[in-house]
Amino acid sequence: MRLPPRPDLHWKEDGTPVDERVGDVYYSVEDGLAESRAVFLAGCGLSEAWQNRAQFTIAELGFGTGLNFLAAWQMWRETRAQDGWLNFVSFEGFPLDAEDVERALKPWPELAVLAAKLCAKWPPRAKGVRRITWPEERLSLTLHIGLIGDTLPQAQFQADAWFLDGFSPAKNEAMWTEELWPLIAERSVPGARAATFTVAGAVRRGLTTAGFLVEKKPGHGRKRERLEAKFDAPQSNSAPTISATPKVAILGAGIAGSCLAQTLAERGTSVTVFERDASPAQGTSGNPLALVMPRLDAADTVQARLLIDAYLSAQAFYAGRPGAALTETVHTPRNEQETERFQRLLADPPLGLEQLEAIRNSGLLHKKSLIIEPAKLFPSLLEGVDVRWETDADANLENLSVNGERFDVIILASGWHLEATLPEMDLTGRLGQIEWFKSDVTAPPAAQASGYYALAFERTRLWGATFADQNGTKPEVSDQATQDNMAALEALSPYWLQTSRNAELHARAGVRATTADRLPLIGPLPNRLEMEADRQRLERQGWQVSPDDYARKGVYIAGGFGSRGFTWGPWAAQILTASIFGDPLPARREAMKMIVPNRQILRKLKRAKA
Repeated sequence: MRLPPRPDLHWKEDGTPVDERVGDVYYSVEDGLAESRAVFLAGCGLSEAWQNRAQFTIAELGFGTGLNFLAAWQMWRETRAQDGWLNFVSFEGFPLDAEDVERALKPWPELAVLAAKLCAKWPPRAKGVRRITWPEERLSLTLHIGLIGDTLPQAQFQADAWFLDGFSPAKNEAMWTEELWPLIAERSVPGARAATFTVAGAVRRGLTTAGFLVEKKPGHGRKRERLEAKFDAPQSNSAPTISATPKVAILGAGIAGSCLAQTLAERGTSVTVFERDASPAQGTSGNPLALVMPRLDAADTVQARLLIDAYLSAQAFYAGRPGAALTETVHTPRNEQETERFQRLLADPPLGLEQLEAIRNSGLLHKKSLIIEPAKLFPSLLEGVDVRWETDADANLENLSVNGERFDVIILASGWHLEATLPEMDLTGRLGQIEWFKSDVTAPPAAQASGYYALAFERTRLWGATFADQNGTKPEVSDQATQDNMAALEALSPYWLQTSRNAELHARAGVRATTADRLPLIGPLPNRLEMEADRQRLERQGWQVSPDDYARKGVYIAGGFGSRGFTWGPWAAQILTASIFGDPLPARREAMKMIVPNRQILRKLKRAKA
């Protein structure tokens, strides 16, 4: 089943939530918060452990109601260093719904403000990785939703502390298997602390075998004992590769660059954006309206999960921002093949009913899609950011400078212009043209899609878009593209077609940078010459490389978004921000391999050997 299962939730008379699936309680109403503080916060030596630290990472097995997270958050608020950042990574196979979390946390009024903040951003029901950030609190939560045997091996982070808080080992063996302990060790810094309420022999032996020094400690409340452990690994002598507040240059103020600027600024770093145009989004990001809707595959593949993670990341990022309006998209199949795909998709949906619903004519209703007004969105994303408008960026990637100014990090995010500066990335241009007019009638946000799309918002009516081969260096509006768009509009909304004949029509064309596999380039920029020189070794090892192999130090790329720039932009910003700061990555390991930029050079090297 692609949807994560719900717990078999039951509420006892005293208000204690119980998962009947395993026959265990989430906490004790009498002293659940006190137990969390005693077992996990004190057991891991918080808050002393995060003093004088630029960042600190807590990992937790079993998010449950979020009680441990809120307890840590409350302590963080009270004791953190001014410039510190707390990363909290948690794993949950049977996520609760937001209303159940709200009910479960009511016994603790002192947590009410934080509980409300958590519930307001509670993620939709879907497997995958969700990153939730509260910049004003200097805090992020990374939730891996799915069974632990699948999610923990795919997670990428290094923990300073572990809360081992799955249900009792006797009742929930899957959370305490022997395969778990080496994975925990691999994701622990030297000296990492771990704490748990259980003293089961299998847990003690597992931690010990993985390299932890384990001690029994007096338990809390009715429990006689608990465990504390410390990871006994040698300290690394390697120095940090980047400062706690790196100075970052972004080349390009389109959707990729603007999302990056906002996300990096929220993380607390210095950002400078270089843009050759006089205002943002003069390329394909600058259409009057844009649609953010999911691409849902019938099969549960790596790519399918990746697309859902990006879509849900975009939903969360745009929520409440100027120029972003929620809408419902009526998505009708284009042909018999797509009708069959929609039917397979609905038989095992990856999103819950709050997101996705079947409608007549074998269609889909995307309930939480978005219509974007770039003219309103971009100024809000770039507010307070140092943007150098009408500036050609002369970037020296070897010494990390732009126009003679040194930076710690350079991010190349200039859309189709990347093709000229980075031909090794093998980007292909696709011409996208849209048509629009201003109506006399104001309409609420509405969207229809079937290959092409038609959008209505206030007085704007917009439709398209073509996806043709790009010939030449400049995008140009064509009569053929207009005819194609008009034919698509007739199928989507014949009434609009009739109305458009009496309106002043406008057209706009832009070039979308795409890759051969239609997936973006997000990550370190690879060194092409080093990879070509290493061709024989790469062939011997089956062309297998990690995302960081052959990376140029301090240089990243965010591009190749194709027609889904407003979907990929927020997710790419999360990925690169985490990469730059060494935060937990909000993506599965297998997903990172699919977007890594060095795959483009590998593809050419493999073709040359064929």
